[in-house]
Amino acid sequence: MATTVVCWNIAMRHKAWRRLAEMDADVALLQEAGKPPADVAERVEIGPREHWDSHVWNSESWKGRWPYLYDRWAMVVKLSDRVDVEWFKQVSPISVPAEDEIAVSGIGTVAAARVRPRDGSKPFVAVSMYARWLRPHETTNSKWTVGMPDGSAHRILSDLSAFIGDFDPKSHRILAAGDLNMTYNPAAADPLAESARERTVFDRMTALGLEFLGPSYPNGRRAEPTPEWLPADTRNVPTYHTVARKPADALSQFDYVFASRGFHNEVTARALNTVEEWGPSDHCRLLIEVAG
Repeated sequence: MATTVVCWNIAMRHKAWRRLAEMDADVALLQEAGKPPADVAERVEIGPREHWDSHVWNSESWKGRWPYLYDRWAMVVKLSDRVDVEWFKQVSPISVPAEDEIAVSGIGTVAAARVRPRDGSKPFVAVSMYARWLRPHETTNSKWTVGMPDGSAHRILSDLSAFIGDFDPKSHRILAAGDLNMTYNPAAADPLAESARERTVFDRMTALGLEFLGPSYPNGRRAEPTPEWLPADTRNVPTYHTVARKPADALSQFDYVFASRGFHNEVTARALNTVEEWGPSDHCRLLIEVAG
């Protein structure tokens, strides 16, 4: 029996938690999660605070500087009794974490757990990724007021690398998915991106033996018309819309799925990005099936 995983940036919206609880899925990889509302809390398991709250291990030095540092966490959430979930506790970026820990170098960027299907299928490590925007240092006098996500993404990859312990990717069973805030394979400069820097993130994924699984067309609808920064034959599927847009005219794909080479043959991914499917967030859901 397949294990169903939902990947979703829910933008801290209670309606999204409720939609998630209604799905017949097993695990959720969430970004910008917040905490579930009271009417949902008993229907989902978010695991120990140490698995998702970077405040547990990080210093208090940044307290009060930016409130979002406290509440927009990545999470791995258990949704059904068809699986057991063993959450990894976050610790500071030490070189030798314990068996039940993950060394984390970014605030709110990553959460990880081992998923064990109860039907006897092989377990796998599931990682929720959230590449936060990092602003340039004030000394740069930069006009990039929002910043760039590639710094966060590379921190995530460094943390994820701890689960890669062999030159043969087939020895690993890693599923990593989430909101990277960047465009895959643009043809020209994306107004929301810095293409050359972001390309290094996808290249590094490949170098680590993590296969890109999209989702890509036809596993999701393409933007119509094709955005000018994408090639005409792009297989990108929009997963995010700005405040000024709606699901019907979403343009950007920011959410992606990767799996260890070899293991990736057991994994399929689809974007639930039609208007009817989209859901109550600015990001749509990614539906991931891991074969039993």
